[in-house]
Amino acid sequence: MKQNFYLIKIEMMEIEPAVWRRFVVPAEISLDRLHDVIQIVMGWKDSHLHEFNFGKRRYVENIAEEFDDRETFLEANVRLSANFTKKGDSCVYVYDFGESWVHRLTLENANYKLREDDCEISCLEGERACPPEDVGGPPGYEDFCKAIKSPRNKQHTAMVAWSTGVQPTAKKFDPEYFDVDAINETLGCFVRWSRKRELD
Repeated sequence: MKQNFYLIKIEMMEIEPAVWRRFVVPAEISLDRLHDVIQIVMGWKDSHLHEFNFGKRRYVENIAEEFDDRETFLEANVRLSANFTKKGDSCVYVYDFGESWVHRLTLENANYKLREDDCEISCLEGERACPPEDVGGPPGYEDFCKAIKSPRNKQHTAMVAWSTGVQPTAKKFDPEYFDVDAINETLGCFVRWSRKRELD
């Protein structure tokens, strides 16, 4: 059976200038695996809860509490193609309910043709760094960026020290940092680790 691929753009909401990525996944990827891919392409550390919202349908990792009036399902039980079928379809992915990092995913091509060098899961392009974990949501990230940019800011030294090591290339956090090759190297490992294995 021929495998179909989706070209998706993900963009963080409430962040200016925009932090976004464009990536490819199989149409039949499950939402729990899509979560893993989003964590890699965006640069999150998968240390908080998350959910997918397709209109009134919510998909979560575990159903352990009462939600609002939306229908709630397990993300591992549904494939992306059940909700994304045509160009322009979109959903909301929320990471870290405390800080509420909201991302919009938009299907840009429902029949993407892999290029010669593309892996079945690939990041094609993007801009800007993912905020550090636990920085305080969009408002906290804005304050953080102001602090690290200005040595005169009272929080400059503390914020530079706190964010040291978040990125592999610089001691001080760089909001413009984006390394598509590093992302694809990690995605390649993910594809290999999560591949189906034929057992007797």
